[in-house]
Amino acid sequence: MQIAFLGLGTMGLPMASNLLAAGYPVQVWNRSPASAAKLAALGAQRATTPREAVAHADVLISMLADDAATRATILDAQVLAALKPGAIHLNMATISVALATELAALHQEQEIGYIAAPVLGRVNVAEAGQLNILAAGDPRTLTIVQPLLDVLGQKTWHLGERPEQANAVKLAVNFMIASAIGTMGEAVALAQGHGVDKAGFLELVTSTVFAAPVYKGYGQVIAEERFEPAGFKLVLGLKDVRLALEAAEQVNVPLPLASALRDAHIESLAHGEGHLDWAVLSRTSARRAGQA
Repeated sequence: MQIAFLGLGTMGLPMASNLLAAGYPVQVWNRSPASAAKLAALGAQRATTPREAVAHADVLISMLADDAATRATILDAQVLAALKPGAIHLNMATISVALATELAALHQEQEIGYIAAPVLGRVNVAEAGQLNILAAGDPRTLTIVQPLLDVLGQKTWHLGERPEQANAVKLAVNFMIASAIGTMGEAVALAQGHGVDKAGFLELVTSTVFAAPVYKGYGQVIAEERFEPAGFKLVLGLKDVRLALEAAEQVNVPLPLASALRDAHIESLAHGEGHLDWAVLSRTSARRAGQA
């Protein structure tokens, strides 16, 4: 099975590396050449354009930053026309529900299989091949690419036959992560306002009533104020909260908490924190409380 991999950022690089380690032939493309060079050293073939990368691919995997990058790389560069009939596109990026729906229709017109499969997990989870994969699309097509997903993740969650369903779930989950970070930030400010040590408070809650990966992972980052290097940048968190609000509006679902979180993200951006780890959102509550 010949694989083309487009997008070798924080997540794409370890994912493509795992496919190479599993013995799959992989042709790669990335906007900045440094990441592609790293994969070439591991045995990948480098392409100079997205179309060149996909020319002989049975499966195209894309892991691009956002809607704009996905549209530019897949649609504007005419990648679909370069794929052979019967090829499959496995889109593992977090994109809007609207773009996912558009892509599904365009792939059907070109007789290209399309599976949306965004992931849960940060870079260390990707490196270990332990991602949770949120997949939706035609079940027969999903069966063909399942061996690849087994290399990349610990479990594939089948969420429906419409690709956009996977993207809706990913946005719902990321809204919940943003809510967890925002809640911890406010709770820490409350505890600190009464003279309670931040690290001790977070150790308490993440070891007892909130002993879950999101709380434990982001809680530790907040306690240590270890916002660099970013595992997931705040500016990307804002993108996902905005996309969740957009997806909710499409089906008349109010998300008042998401609206408040969007404003907190924008406030953080105004303080020049967009490049820092998503956990830096906690500083917003500290500033509002006069603690930072």
